[in-house]
Amino acid sequence: MVMHREFVPERAYESIEIGETASITKTITESDVINYAGIIGDFNPLHANSEYAKTSMFEERICHGMLTASFISTLVGCGIPGKNGLYLSQEIKFVKPVKIGDTITATAEVIEKIDAKRRIIMSTIIKNQHDEVVIDGKAVAMVMKK
Repeated sequence: MVMHREFVPERAYESIEIGETASITKTITESDVINYAGIIGDFNPLHANSEYAKTSMFEERICHGMLTASFISTLVGCGIPGKNGLYLSQEIKFVKPVKIGDTITATAEVIEKIDAKRRIIMSTIIKNQHDEVVIDGKAVAMVMKK
């Protein structure tokens, strides 16, 4: 995985600025899809069966949507805000499928801060190697005090 900013273990709420971003890039592999299916028990043939997937509208296997979306959690836990962040909610719109071999880049951008609750609201977007949006959404995280 490639990180597009130096990931820090912990951030003070006050140091987080509106407009700040963090990104992570990952090529989705066969192993990623099979391991994820094994972890969560989702062996839907769109993900696990090449012959079945050929007959689908996608014409090949696709990655689990939540596997793709899980990289937003990486951004919250390792970037903005880091280990003192508590991921509270996520709005997700699945726009395009991610296929095995696709390289995705997940980016979070701070768009609002709620000082009274130490919360940050982030625009979250995941694009494929063709710069096409595959997931669009918004995340809310709380920055915990030490």
